[in-house]
Order: sequence, then structure tokens, then C-alpha cells
Amino acid sequence: MMKKLHTVNEKQLAQLLTLWLNSNLDAHAFIDKRYWQEQLPFVKKTLPESELYIYTTNDKILGFIGLMDNYIAGLFVEKSYRNLGIGTKLLHAAKANHEQLTLTVFEKNNKAVKFYLAENFLIEKKQLDAHTNESEFVMTWT
Repeated sequence: MMKKLHTVNEKQLAQLLTLWLNSNLDAHAFIDKRYWQEQLPFVKKTLPESELYIYTTNDKILGFIGLMDNYIAGLFVEKSYRNLGIGTKLLHAAKANHEQLTLTVFEKNNKAVKFYLAENFLIEKKQLDAHTNESEFVMTWT
């Protein structure tokens, strides 16, 4: 079941943070895992302030998309539930409520780049992420 979260309770926040960390570690093996672990306090603070859409089954969060205004801060799906359309459903929920969306994605994250291109996002520019020193694409959808 998919829904928009208006408030986040402690149980949901714990699930979101675990999913965020595990997904980033899995998708970004080219970045030192300490980077993601060091980001956890910031993510814990900002997640409840974000526009969140979650996909759940039996109160377990299997995926979520977080937005700050029109910026997609992240789209995450539990590893064993990927390629089942959950990410697409989450993205479509965000698209239904926004006229334009932007995001950044690491160039080496090929699966994500292909996913967003297939969802009609365009690569606007390539830049260097100051924190990781990795190339990333700025992508937009209108």
C-alpha cells in the first residue's frame, strides 16, 4: 500500500533510516561506507521535514521517496523488493503532485541513471559532488 506521510513516528523513522542507509551502501559501493554513516544524523533530522511517500506491507516500509520542495532527495526500495514496480509507483506519486522535479544521481549508479532516463528525466549537467569527489548528474523532469 502506498501513502503520503504527514507525520513520522519513531517506528517509521527507524525503518526509514535503516532503509536509507542499507540502500545507499548497496547502490554506492564506490563510496566509503563511513560517508553514509556520518550522514545519518542529518538525515534523521531532515526526513521528518520532507514530503514523504511510502510503500508498505503489514506496517513494514518497503520503499520511500523523499522530497524537499521539487527536489527528490532520494528514492529507496528494500533490496529484496526491487524490480517489482515499487520505485516506479513512488516516483509516479511524486510526479502527480509536482509539475517539475529535479535530482542528482551519481554517474556510477547505472541502474538509477537508466531508471530516471526511462521515466523521462533529462540530464541537465554533470558535476562533481564536493563531499564524495564523485561525478553526478543533475536531472530534471517536467
